[in-house]
Amino acid sequence: MIPARARKPRDKAKVEAAALVAQRWILDARRHRTFYSLAELNVAFTELLVQLNDRVKRHVRESRRSLYERLDRPALKPLPATRYEYAHWKQVKVNIDYHIESDDHYYSTPYTLIGEALWCRATSSTIELFLKDKRVARHSRSYAKYAHSTVLEHRPASHRAHLDWTPSRLIEWGTSIGPHTGALIEHVIRSKPHPEQGYRSALGILRMSNKHSKPRLELASGKAIEIGSPSYKTVKTMLDQRMEAAPLRVETQRPRHAEDMAGSLGAANVRGSGYYH
Repeated sequence: MIPARARKPRDKAKVEAAALVAQRWILDARRHRTFYSLAELNVAFTELLVQLNDRVKRHVRESRRSLYERLDRPALKPLPATRYEYAHWKQVKVNIDYHIESDDHYYSTPYTLIGEALWCRATSSTIELFLKDKRVARHSRSYAKYAHSTVLEHRPASHRAHLDWTPSRLIEWGTSIGPHTGALIEHVIRSKPHPEQGYRSALGILRMSNKHSKPRLELASGKAIEIGSPSYKTVKTMLDQRMEAAPLRVETQRPRHAEDMAGSLGAANVRGSGYYH
């Protein structure tokens, strides 16, 4: 099947002929009439369409309706039981936490596929993962950002016995940078329902030492813990904006009256409301 070229009507002569027939016998037949609603227009065109399909064609001596009933209708097959559903395909790689990422959500695969390149088929309701045309995982699609969908059967029976990457290894790596970084990595891993779900964020934090240096990462980790926001996003923001060494702001209680505000500012030219009485 070859697609028709743009502005080449002879590439699709059958379609153009049908359009010409519809224009002559339907559009032109009502060209002198004024319609005031789409529903009124549809009714008029439906009547003309019935007449067109019942009109006998000269070269075959049959109407379009009779040809349809004799040739086409017997050959028709039933419509599919389910409607066509659009699917988007993309290639993904299984991370060390045996999850893949699709639209900022993480879906599990069998842990034996770590490092493999898979094909992800995403529809509005499901996520399917394929390895060499064989489906290896299926999930209900979730639109929760940066959350995990994990099938328990995908986890190894003994995580330490099957994987080189373990929570203790990541925590030790963080501790080698500094105690605050180690504590931050431990919190990121322990805060997840399954420790492996924190590996991606933990590795992201640890790799920041290559870009921003280990001392800066240690400062940012300490400040993230101090402000009660120990996360990858907080540390990344601090390092990108060079905020890790900035002193923390201490909020003071707001004075109740304007004159108290003036006194707290300690400025001679701020008179306060009592001046005007």
